Amino acid sequence: MKRIWDFLTVILLSILLVVVIYIFPESILRKVIGLPFILFFPGYALVSFLFPERRDLDVIERIALSFGLSIAITPLIGLVLNYTPFGIRLTPILLSLAFFNIVFSILAIIRRLRARDPFIPRIDLKEIIGWEELNKIDKILTVILIIAILASIIALIYIIVTPKQGEKFTEFYILGEKGKASDYPTNLRVGQNATIIIGIVNHEYRTVNYTVEIWLVNASYENNKTIIHHMYFFDRFSVTLNHTPINIEGNWTPQWERRYTFHIDKPGKYKMWFLLFKDYVPPLPSKPEKMKDYTGTPAEKRILDAIDGKIQSLNLNIVVKSI
Repeated sequence: MKRIWDFLTVILLSILLVVVIYIFPESILRKVIGLPFILFFPGYALVSFLFPERRDLDVIERIALSFGLSIAITPLIGLVLNYTPFGIRLTPILLSLAFFNIVFSILAIIRRLRARDPFIPRIDLKEIIGWEELNKIDKILTVILIIAILASIIALIYIIVTPKQGEKFTEFYILGEKGKASDYPTNLRVGQNATIIIGIVNHEYRTVNYTVEIWLVNASYENNKTIIHHMYFFDRFSVTLNHTPINIEGNWTPQWERRYTFHIDKPGKYKMWFLLFKDYVPPLPSKPEKMKDYTGTPAEKRILDAIDGKIQSLNLNIVVKSI
């Protein structure tokens, strides 16, 4: 057992990490074991398999190669998984790395037991490095290498434990009555009720007060310019949502949705605009009233900004026919 204690540690910790992630996913052990699981174990098992003899490599070289190969092996496993039906997801990556660590640890055990003078790691640093046998220049280079390795490990731990904040954005969508991106009410009769689903998901890393404004617009595009013929205020409502983390491992779930039923009393061809404002809503020239025409007022800037992508918006083409 003393001759293979390091490989047994790699195997047991790899199995333990799988158990922790699936049973205690929020445990600090996930990060404590996960760092060496990704950044050290794969390279160490492979290096030990390839170079079981003590004379093959010294300790510092083994440590450096273990980190270097681990950083190379992990992305390669991910690349291979990308071309399989499993894809780059938590479960296939976790199990693939655990399988790699365990298999190469077992192969390394076999190679070590057959070696004449196997390398067996010990805790005595002076004995491991052979400090007394090194000359002055080798001692200086060894210290520099150890410092570089420790600095790299600390930097990697910091980057992984405190990841950079992701992109800030808001999901804004409309669905048909059945909750699918289809069967939108695009052809209606005057006074006919229609239903859509309006949804918002907050990924802004802060609490946001959202306001949705709905406009009925009749416009044309002439000489590279949008001309608004009619711009009817239709509705407005607000909702406050907390930040929701992006879940790339599981299924997408809505944060907030509202079934919105409406009818239009004026025939014509319209584009129904859904404008989304965050925290601040620019004022209108006068009190908003349903089906009030704001054509020719500063409110036109809302629609023009939405067309230019300056305001997050959605739109739906609707034809309303007389009864």
